[in-house]
Amino acid sequence: MPPTELDTAASEMASLNGTPATSAVDLDEVPDDVEMSLFDHLEELRVRIFYGLIGVFVGIGACFWQVNRLVAWLEVPAQGAKFLQLSPGEYFFVSLKVAGYSGLLVASPLILYQIVMFVLPGLTRRERRLMGPIVLGSGLLFFAGILFAYFALIPAALNFFISYGADVVEQLWSIDRYFEFVLLLLFSTGLAFQIPILQLLLGLLGFVNSRQMLAGWRYILLGAAVLGAVLTPSTDPVTQSLLAGAVLFLYFGGIVMVKAIGR
Repeated sequence: MPPTELDTAASEMASLNGTPATSAVDLDEVPDDVEMSLFDHLEELRVRIFYGLIGVFVGIGACFWQVNRLVAWLEVPAQGAKFLQLSPGEYFFVSLKVAGYSGLLVASPLILYQIVMFVLPGLTRRERRLMGPIVLGSGLLFFAGILFAYFALIPAALNFFISYGADVVEQLWSIDRYFEFVLLLLFSTGLAFQIPILQLLLGLLGFVNSRQMLAGWRYILLGAAVLGAVLTPSTDPVTQSLLAGAVLFLYFGGIVMVKAIGR
């Protein structure tokens, strides 16, 4: 008998018995469900953390080896300014900061992989289908946020500060303060770009739907302005407006994604 006829017969028998029919592949089933003790879970967690830390240290070492190139790349947006080392060893500690942040960024795919492999055995087939797009989308949005900060936010903020006092003061900046500003803005923008992923997760879990998200646009407008002021280390209105506009764009894009999945 063809499979379609078998499915039809099973559905008819289930309806006669008053029980729902079961599909050939249960999406709410945990495949290869294996009982593990608490110590087995802790041991696997220890191994995953160990692999992640190895990746971070390797990434930091590789970035420290090329730290001068990374520093030169991060200094590009500050055209027209000169950097000073105001205390002994200041540039060395700046190099450690740049290598640390960059190494963490380089190792982030490995860290995400270890997290996914740890939680994957406890997920159902339906959840496993969603895991890949969510993780991939989160990574792409994070890197998109970094690129947006590097090519839009940082140049806008620096141009504002340079042009504001160009006729009064000479632009001599502390290299440590500059890199605190740049690195904080890069990573805070990358985190802000996770808003659509958060909306998608809330929609999938049934906490909120697209109509409710759209109805609260006034609060989101206020929240975007506050978020732009909090996440940007500078106080200039240009940077805050750009980040707030990006947050609004991402939020309404997230509404479209939630609507697309039928929520």
